[in-house]
Amino acid sequence: MKKLFALSALALAATTCAAQSSVTIYGILDGGVTRVSGLKGGSVKALSSGIMDGSRLGFRGNEDLGGGYRAIFTMEHRFEMDNGTVSNRPASGSQLPDRVSQATQLGLPTVFQPVVTAVAASIGNTIGVNLAGGFWDRQIYAGLITPFGAIIAGRQYTPAYEISATFDTMGTQSALAAGQVGAIPSAIDIRLSNSIAYRIQKDGFTASLMVAAGENSTTTGHMMGGMVMYKGERFSVGFGYNSRENERAEKSLTSTIIGGTLNLGPGTAYAAMVQVKDDHPSGLSGIAASVTGAVGPTNAAIIQNAFINGFKQDGRILHGGYKLTTGPNTVYVAYSRFDDKRIINADTSSYGVAYTYSLSKRTDLNAVLTRFVNSGSGQAAPGGAGYLGGVTSAAGVDSTSMALGLRHRF
Repeated sequence: MKKLFALSALALAATTCAAQSSVTIYGILDGGVTRVSGLKGGSVKALSSGIMDGSRLGFRGNEDLGGGYRAIFTMEHRFEMDNGTVSNRPASGSQLPDRVSQATQLGLPTVFQPVVTAVAASIGNTIGVNLAGGFWDRQIYAGLITPFGAIIAGRQYTPAYEISATFDTMGTQSALAAGQVGAIPSAIDIRLSNSIAYRIQKDGFTASLMVAAGENSTTTGHMMGGMVMYKGERFSVGFGYNSRENERAEKSLTSTIIGGTLNLGPGTAYAAMVQVKDDHPSGLSGIAASVTGAVGPTNAAIIQNAFINGFKQDGRILHGGYKLTTGPNTVYVAYSRFDDKRIINADTSSYGVAYTYSLSKRTDLNAVLTRFVNSGSGQAAPGGAGYLGGVTSAAGVDSTSMALGLRHRF
């Protein structure tokens, strides 16, 4: 968790108040071997980047302007440690969940089936991490800290995701993280470009508001969100909310999150609930126009609606876990469940254990064992902190992930 949000504007101000100005270079190298079962073709063994944390290179800076004012910036580059690229695809490739690809079973004339299959493949080719190749894909923002709060503009984490990560037992690390059961389609917008945020922090309270505009439109693709959180010595609680429009200015993905922690015995207990709703999925409104010439307007509308229905969301993620640190050893146990409220009932549960052994303050060894149980139309496969798991061979097929890795921070 500290790795994700220690770079927030107010935290940065608090930790560097003694310095007049500074620029810091930092990063994480995280990789190891993984084995994931339940995929088409059987189990997949690989050298993977981002088992516990996504590998990155970053620059952050601050300048004391006097009078309680401070200028800050963060620039964070994503990279894949296994091959040196900046993006990745899941092991399942362009395969879509059966509940989406079942658009090929619409009762259309057989001659039109290749068209539907081509649409599914085209959508599947968009599944991955940073496929556009953005150099500063993780974060890039500048901000001004004032005595009345901070204003930050650029590409940054969303308020709902910040709450989700804070009250995830794993702090988004590994296949055991809560968000893994709601990854395709994503249950929460993680980062947004073209965003402006206002943050305040006093004592144990932190709050933020964020708005964002679409990349190529001033009238569609808007997002707004907010969060409030309290961290005390023995417990913490938080609430977060994101709501985004699609390219038609229709209300799209909405995520509402509550969470808390409690110091319990020698460790910390975590709990969170995420409510997910999306009646108008983004990026699918152009399907009909792209296939009308091949199938006619009536069949084109049927195909588009089938894919839109496949990507709609109405469900709830429930998460609980426990974290214990003693000396160089940290042990995590966690359980997460995506409860799909739709008639297709695409449910996924995950449970498992993770272990970290610190060789030093900067370097640790990690082992993670995660089991995904899919029921109904559920078809999720576990991934990692830096990559998507994709989908299993068919709806209802379970998956087990085993990972051994090394992480170094600098």
